[in-house]
Amino acid sequence: MLGDTTIQRMDNVAIVVDDLDAAVAFFTELGMELEGKGQVEGLWADRTVGLDGVRSDIAMMRTPDGHSKLELTKYNTPAASGAEPENLPPNTLGLHRVMFTVDDFDDTVARLRAHGAELLGEVAQYQSIYRLCYLRGPAGIIVALAERIG
Repeated sequence: MLGDTTIQRMDNVAIVVDDLDAAVAFFTELGMELEGKGQVEGLWADRTVGLDGVRSDIAMMRTPDGHSKLELTKYNTPAASGAEPENLPPNTLGLHRVMFTVDDFDDTVARLRAHGAELLGEVAQYQSIYRLCYLRGPAGIIVALAERIG
């Protein structure tokens, strides 16, 4: 407990996408499980996000261990606004990537490339501990992968 604030857990990270089905396919290929899909709308949604007339489709994705979730959101109204410039670099201020530890690095990269992912740099090795890379995935999000090797 810090001061008067107690966090019970981090529930999820939301990613706004323009193609919900493609994003679900991408994160399913990565090994996440679709927990459920739904539509969000109504006055409570408007008040929560600070927009009027919200209607969005969401898909909740869960890691195999059940501890982490991504909420993939496609805004139907109001339409999502694009970030400028598109495909911001990794050193842009704000939330910019989500990282996953994987079992088979090369296989995972190959499977994600089949879903349109592109390496930002190259596969690198940190000492004799990890292999790492950054990929650009759905809606331009940067997905980092790590495989423990040592």
